[in-house]
Amino acid sequence: MPLDQSFAGRSYPPAGKYAVSREKILEFAEAIGDPNPIYRDPEAARAAGFPDVVAPPTFLTLLNLPKVNGIVADPELGLDYSRMVHGDQGFTYERPVHAGDVLEIGATIENIMARAGNDFINVSARITDADGKLVCTTRAQLVVRGEDA
Repeated sequence: MPLDQSFAGRSYPPAGKYAVSREKILEFAEAIGDPNPIYRDPEAARAAGFPDVVAPPTFLTLLNLPKVNGIVADPELGLDYSRMVHGDQGFTYERPVHAGDVLEIGATIENIMARAGNDFINVSARITDADGKLVCTTRAQLVVRGEDA
């Protein structure tokens, strides 16, 4: 079943706040195996010019993935999750994320298109800080294989 094209342009506002902590940053750095001291040691981060430990660049996946999953789980969209693969992902930062940040994420379905029997859905998200300033823009492309694929 093809995706509902009328979802293009639909926005999903922030649903809550995410407090970035030293512990979450450390857990993430451990999980990806990155020993960089600016992710672990507040003094090393301050010496590098940051206010506190800095999150690795892909840390915001912790916010982005649940947002995208909420979109694809919408039954009205018509997306068969068992036929979906992740096509692309990107992050454009305005500034690094660090411990003490309080972030929100809102997302928009940029477009939905069909090509070669498959559906492509492009989602962008804006992650803002407690002052409402943009921290990062993410983008994801999801591919839903057609029933004949």
